[in-house]
Amino acid sequence: MLGSTHGTLTTDSRRARVIACGEQPAPAVHGRPAATDDLDVSGRPLYAGVPDLDRFFRPERVAVVGASDAEGRPNTGITRQLLAWSERVGARLYPVHPTRESVFGIPCVAAVADLPEEVDLAVLLVSDPLPVIEELAETKVKFAVAFASGFAETGAEGAAAQARLAAAVERSGLRLLGPNTNLNAFEKFREDLDGPAIALITQSGHQGRPVFTMQELGVRLSHWAPTGNEADLESADFISYFAEQPEVGAIACYVEGLKDGRSFLLAADRAARRGVPVVAVKVGRTETGARTAASHTGKLTGADAVVDAAMRQYGVIRVDGLDELQDTAALLARARPPSADGVVVYSISGGTGAHFSDLATEAGLSLPRLSPGKQAELHEWIPEYLDVSNPVDNGGHPVGDWRGRKIIDAILADPGVGVLICPITGPFPPMSDKLAQDLVDAAERTDKLVCVVWGSPVGTEAAYRETLLGSSRVATFRTFSNCITAVRAHLEHARFSSFYRSPFDEAPRTSSPSFRKAQALMRPGQQLSEHAAKQLLRAYGIRVPREQLVTSAAASVRAAGLVGYPVVMKASGAQLAHKTELGLVKIGLTSASQVRDAYRDLTDIARYEDVPLDGVLVCQMVEPGVEMVVGVTQDELFGPTVTVGLGGVLVEVLRDSAVRVPPFGEDQARSMLSELRGRALLDGVRGRPPADLDALVEVVLRVQRMALELDGELSELDINPLMVLPRGQGAVALDALAVCR
Repeated sequence: MLGSTHGTLTTDSRRARVIACGEQPAPAVHGRPAATDDLDVSGRPLYAGVPDLDRFFRPERVAVVGASDAEGRPNTGITRQLLAWSERVGARLYPVHPTRESVFGIPCVAAVADLPEEVDLAVLLVSDPLPVIEELAETKVKFAVAFASGFAETGAEGAAAQARLAAAVERSGLRLLGPNTNLNAFEKFREDLDGPAIALITQSGHQGRPVFTMQELGVRLSHWAPTGNEADLESADFISYFAEQPEVGAIACYVEGLKDGRSFLLAADRAARRGVPVVAVKVGRTETGARTAASHTGKLTGADAVVDAAMRQYGVIRVDGLDELQDTAALLARARPPSADGVVVYSISGGTGAHFSDLATEAGLSLPRLSPGKQAELHEWIPEYLDVSNPVDNGGHPVGDWRGRKIIDAILADPGVGVLICPITGPFPPMSDKLAQDLVDAAERTDKLVCVVWGSPVGTEAAYRETLLGSSRVATFRTFSNCITAVRAHLEHARFSSFYRSPFDEAPRTSSPSFRKAQALMRPGQQLSEHAAKQLLRAYGIRVPREQLVTSAAASVRAAGLVGYPVVMKASGAQLAHKTELGLVKIGLTSASQVRDAYRDLTDIARYEDVPLDGVLVCQMVEPGVEMVVGVTQDELFGPTVTVGLGGVLVEVLRDSAVRVPPFGEDQARSMLSELRGRALLDGVRGRPPADLDALVEVVLRVQRMALELDGELSELDINPLMVLPRGQGAVALDALAVCR
């Protein structure tokens, strides 16, 4: 870690996409006031609902409802901590208790209505906060905190109680933290540490302890928001607020569930616009984790693949463990932007260097081979028989004298090197002590990132505790894996930030002519026939084969002549989802007699299976290409999502797909394709020509627009297969399924 000793989900998905306007003015973005270019797809301000939390973290007046100084009472310890915190932030504390004249020598009032002046923050030490919230509505208090448990985390009855609490909060005009929260926001933070700080958000207070304790290793923390059940204030509110604070270098989050997926994306977008990294542990990768998280905070964890994709879209760095959270957040908070992606591994042992390099390369880090000239320079101080191409093995002895610093400086002077990592697997004084000091001294004279992995399990050595942790410029880790995870996140976030364009700036603001055509095709609560689904695609400019819907054998022959042989014939009906399994598809028909017979076969099968038809499609037979699938589904957290993957029969066998949450731009559409395991098929394999990637990307973007404009009306869309033809020839939707809401 970089140390320094100096210095309620709504079920209306259309509502989920739109952040309601509040009383706060929209904040500035990139130094400019929010205006028409900071609007969502409905034309409302993107960030208007974000609360100003200054008076929460730095109040001038605080009321403690249920304050106590009686020995042995839980509220007494809490009151004592709040009193100490109020003194530190310079706030006046008012105890509130119906039967006490004073608490800790401070005059007490019987009820919130008796407070002598308006307060910024009310802390509720009561088992049922609902009546107090209703009383606070008359006092113009800005914020309240409810510690009480027994709400949504306990099941249906508790969820109903939380809904009543949330409704009362909304009527009151105040903002509430909790319920089921704790005292973490009122901890004592060290004020003797310099540099950018970590702001911490946790839904489970205990899970934030490792990050908070990093202060003892010299890492600065500025805020801690324990969000609990999020009846009102949620993680997204704090991400948005922390992203605006000049002292915050990174935001670390422990998230069990999201209250509103769209609010989270807006908050992540706000942080991305300002270049503030967000690092998150998100529970719910497995069914067990999701179930446990729900019982803890009553939150929805969401479909993990969608959550994962949404986080990547907005640059949120997802890690698995609390140790990764603390190390990655610490590095991202303090490290300067990299000048190059190249990583050099430098060690006093060839085995150590090889081991670390294997792991780093497998994780995707770039370990460029140093130039012959640079290798010759390093061999001035390192014996010729040692490999210095990268990893650099010094053999041990040069570390103990003046040569050690020369080697480090020479590596850092290479313009292709952005990161130097030195794994020290165990203390070997005085050699390891000298190496640590040389690394610290070199780091002070460069803008490049210097990382050390101190592998000793003891951790009491002076080289570690004093030299490395005493440096504000060296990033120190205890494990190879955490170092690699953090460095990869640092480099990836830098690339992300340099190219980031907010998708909300590019999202459609008004309905297109396609939308009006599509709306006329929608049938609420019904599945569309293939013919109608393809008309929906045509409305959005997505190419489909030449085809005609016919209702007689004679008409099918005429249609085949117009479409052009060979043809494909399919039964078309609103209740048909899997036509092939029922024998309701005939391909490669080349004559009128085959077409006539096929029509009779299809209608006979439909009658036998008791499947109503709206007719039979006579379709152009499209040349083969790469079969893909593009679709829309509804996620309970994020609303509409767009998926692309390998199609045809492979869709259910390989399950090779990528997902994004609209809105997104062309870069994300192309990124989806790069995530596919079968991506090479699109580039052309075994002599096949490359597929028309531009046409595929265009289809994905048109489907995205459809998903946004028909949100609330389109439940599901499945284009499978989408035949992607060779480069320059386009893509054709051979089949489609659409379900209306």
